[in-house]
Amino acid sequence: MELLAKKPLKIDRSTLVQYPEFKLFSQQTGVSPPPAIAVQHEEAETPEERLESSYQSLRSELADRLLSQVMKASPSFFERLVVDVLVAMGYGGSRADAGKAVGQSGDGGVDGIIKEDRLGLDIVYVQAKRWEAAVGSPAVRDFVGSLVGHSASKGVLIATSRFSKDAEEYAKKIPQKVVLIDGPKLAALMIDFGVGVTTASTYTVKKLDLDYFGED
Repeated sequence: MELLAKKPLKIDRSTLVQYPEFKLFSQQTGVSPPPAIAVQHEEAETPEERLESSYQSLRSELADRLLSQVMKASPSFFERLVVDVLVAMGYGGSRADAGKAVGQSGDGGVDGIIKEDRLGLDIVYVQAKRWEAAVGSPAVRDFVGSLVGHSASKGVLIATSRFSKDAEEYAKKIPQKVVLIDGPKLAALMIDFGVGVTTASTYTVKKLDLDYFGED
């Protein structure tokens, strides 16, 4: 009982020999102990929580694979990917309109102005680059300068890597509305809006409908 209270992962001979009673038992009977026994502890998680945990694990693995594929893609494919994500989110109107507005910047990234909505009531300056190192505040300052040069007050800066803390702080202080999308966020948007992914399986979790059983 003392041993079980410690919740060991397994019980084998090396665990039991520390108890005099077991030593005496082995000497008297000469019987070899059974192989290691896996100890089953009561699950703390509910089935729904385990399902959610598994889903998040699969999603995280998929996000890593997506970013890996993005880094391997050609500049022209990366351009199409960024446009597809923006259109899937509701920006740029049609795919054709967005494709004309956002194009290659000449350095392996994309650069351009896109409609914020289908009517074009406002515009958003977009810049996306496949960085590997962390993006610091100088890159964000340069982006803001380009944004002002295009007479845009809103901008989306997309990076396949991460933004440094000072870059994020700088983006919060400026009067222009600038949204920073790092690699993990880009992958999450691709998953959420169905860009570069396909549905493998769908599970519907149902619960008891107590209202159905009401007899009042």
